[in-house]
Amino acid sequence: MEGLLILHAVAAVCAPALVGRLSTRGFTVLAAVPAAGLVFTAMATPGEWVRPWAPALGLELAFRADALSVLMMVLVTGIGALILWYCSRYFSPDDQGLGRFAGVLVAFAGAMLGLVVADDLLLLYVFWELTTVFSYLLIGYDPESRASRGAAMQALTVTTLGGLAMLAGLVVIGETAGTYRISAILADPPRGGLIPAGLVLVLAGALAKSAIFPFSLWLPGAMAAPTPVSAYLHAAAMVKAGVYLLARLGPAFGDLAVWRLIALPLGLLTMVTAGWRALRENDLKKLLAYGTVSQLGFLTVLFGAGTGAAALAGVAMLLAHALFKAALFLVVGVIDHATGTRDLRVLSGLRTSMPWVCAAAVLAAASMAGLPPLLGFSAKEAAFEALLDDVPVLAGVVLGSLLTVAYTARLVWGAFAGKPGLEPTPVHATPAPMFVPPALLSVLGLGAFAASWYGAAMAPYAATFTDPGHPVHLALWSGAPIPLALSATALAGGLALFVIREPVARLGAALHLLDAPQLYWALMRAMDRYATILTGLLQRGSLPGYLTLALAVMAATGVFSFLYGGAPVLDLRLTGWDRPEQPVIGAVLVAAAVILLRVRSHILLALIAGVTGYGAALLFLVHGSPDLALTQFLAETLSLVMFALVLRRLPVSPQRDSARVPFRMRLGLGVVTGVVAAGAGLIALHERRAVPVGTQLAGAAEEAGARNIVSALLVDLRAWDTLGESSVIVVLTLGVTSLVFLRRRTFSLEREDAVGVPDGGSHWLSATLPEGQRSVIFEIVARLTFHSMVLLSVFLLLTGHGNVGGGFAGGIVAGLAVTVRYLAGGRYELARALPVNAGVLIGVGLTLSLAAAVIGTVLGGQALDMLAADVPIPLIGAVHVSTVLLFDLGIYLSVVGMVQDLLRSLGAELDRQMEAS
Repeated sequence: MEGLLILHAVAAVCAPALVGRLSTRGFTVLAAVPAAGLVFTAMATPGEWVRPWAPALGLELAFRADALSVLMMVLVTGIGALILWYCSRYFSPDDQGLGRFAGVLVAFAGAMLGLVVADDLLLLYVFWELTTVFSYLLIGYDPESRASRGAAMQALTVTTLGGLAMLAGLVVIGETAGTYRISAILADPPRGGLIPAGLVLVLAGALAKSAIFPFSLWLPGAMAAPTPVSAYLHAAAMVKAGVYLLARLGPAFGDLAVWRLIALPLGLLTMVTAGWRALRENDLKKLLAYGTVSQLGFLTVLFGAGTGAAALAGVAMLLAHALFKAALFLVVGVIDHATGTRDLRVLSGLRTSMPWVCAAAVLAAASMAGLPPLLGFSAKEAAFEALLDDVPVLAGVVLGSLLTVAYTARLVWGAFAGKPGLEPTPVHATPAPMFVPPALLSVLGLGAFAASWYGAAMAPYAATFTDPGHPVHLALWSGAPIPLALSATALAGGLALFVIREPVARLGAALHLLDAPQLYWALMRAMDRYATILTGLLQRGSLPGYLTLALAVMAATGVFSFLYGGAPVLDLRLTGWDRPEQPVIGAVLVAAAVILLRVRSHILLALIAGVTGYGAALLFLVHGSPDLALTQFLAETLSLVMFALVLRRLPVSPQRDSARVPFRMRLGLGVVTGVVAAGAGLIALHERRAVPVGTQLAGAAEEAGARNIVSALLVDLRAWDTLGESSVIVVLTLGVTSLVFLRRRTFSLEREDAVGVPDGGSHWLSATLPEGQRSVIFEIVARLTFHSMVLLSVFLLLTGHGNVGGGFAGGIVAGLAVTVRYLAGGRYELARALPVNAGVLIGVGLTLSLAAAVIGTVLGGQALDMLAADVPIPLIGAVHVSTVLLFDLGIYLSVVGMVQDLLRSLGAELDRQMEAS
């Protein structure tokens, strides 16, 4: 299973290059990926695949294939392959962004596949959110279209909010059950406690994903996406995710009142209102969109009923809906491609000009309307039979089915019938890759003949429900007279509504008092106004103001805790100092802090603040932590350089401002904050009950093959933290530096045409500063120390796992070497010292770190499992090789890239701006 997901990921990464080389034919090649998934599904036997992911957190890569999962796998892979083949002729080679679109579509298929086979609640959520992000990119395929951008943002907002609510619910269920394994929860469902609240949150996410009222508004707007996206996401894949979650958790929680009280009313309301709305749509895709919302409401009712009989009818309707709705969306794409319009008021006579397309559409539409001998008929009959014991719900479903017949007839008539007063719409030939997929899906809708076999295959899933419900018979016709009579009633009523379609459309328009999209955008505008007001109150561009607010909150928290809880009782053995150097360094730190209160020069403030940083490094050193001391020293040095670069654009001294916070208030706030911080530390020490983890680090480092505890902690024991922190720092660096650039960022910093070279002599560097700013001594020092510093950085990188050093420290040393070159020679020298784009260095660094994680997953059993081996080399002996070095190299390159980006923005770009001004 993991290999199948990795195959989709690799195909998604390679898709842009493939489509760029083969043009639209690349879609046909990419269709082989989900086709391979379909073959795997057909050949694989139900079972479980489990691999540790983050054992310390209890996370696993747990996958499980049962009857329900296999059904969804068939839909995701089979229809996905047909959609990709369809794209090969739907798009033109001249269309922009096809490579990106193809990659995202394949990635979406992989994410959806992972979602339906996940056997862990948190893993399911990861894939759930991946489908949200990929659907946003697919709906907003055309970035120049305002409608596409708006629809994509609307879908992202609604489904993401629902997803966050669902995450909270999943955590509640997992913690209450004591496990996040879905199979274990289904075997022993938790009860009581916060389970009802957790189910409400989970249902909110599921209903938002499947566009159930009140979240229905996003799906019709998403029709701005290309038709293949609509056929896949909104018929067979994404919107089915919410329904799938209901089907998956129904056996465990379907018998609870909160489950039925939410799913049944909202499902019925969605089915009826969306079906009524479809009766006055003139755009074929919008008509199908509202029909899809209505059918999703139907599925929500079936899986929300909480009985095995309704669930069996639900899985039958799930399959039927995916087949006929995907086919109809693709038919609409064929019509749009052949005629250039989807307006049913303009289309005329396509029944004669496109007879085979018409036949495929009629076959799919008959299944949607529930006519025999289509699978839609068998599923609807089973649904009526399963709901016989619940008359109000049954009445609502019959009404919804009546509306389904009406808008189905409107669809077929609007697309293919000849209309009085209209000339036949001119069309061009339909290529086979565009006709075969909808035709095949329509023909598969004849599966009513195999309904009994399908019912037997899905019976084990239906049997997992505690309430079997009214007995049903999934067959071509079950023999039950009441469901057949109800089907006839729905058919007759739907055709009657179609006959009076014009008055019905006018009545619908008259009764339409509230437009959901307009309400949504009005709400978004109100939120924007509120955000603007709040931002204006809090974000005033004053760093002292931000710092004062943060410290005030911290101080207030400490004071409130003291007043409310009383003075803490501490029983600690405090020691003044262990070594005589400690009080001396402490005195220096205190003196520097006191001096800072009266210094008025910006540069002196930065330098004296640096003294406190170097003092902290010395304290680390005397406490026996050379790694921390080295890192602190290097980071402080780099920070001082960056401060100096920025201070060039600021006044020498701060401007006096009567509105600033008075000195005494600032002093008092600082004292209180310091007391709160120190007190919190003392209380934490006093309340410790467990054995300090530090006593176990030596053994853990030895087990990891490291002689350096700090290095083992960073790149092995807590490698996830290191990787996450590196990613965050990269994002922050790119964000800050991007604010400095007032022009487009390019690969090369500057041309060297303006570089001056002294007459009759040579310079020590490749470039020099202008006359008056040069320092020959500094140039000589830079030239003599650069290579030594680079070698030192490499030495720290290679020896970090066994001695002092590591990728972070080595990267800072290399960055400082480049910094010295820049300070001595200017921005032209920076371009010569490191002629590689900072983005390339950062990207390669993160890729190498991620590669170490992937290697650990594939070969070691879990992500970031660091592998090691002793490789014998002739004349040298055994050489210890470890993926730790690969991980550390990634950190090294990322740090060098970040330093270069800071120098380019805070140094070279500010140089250019000052020269220009």
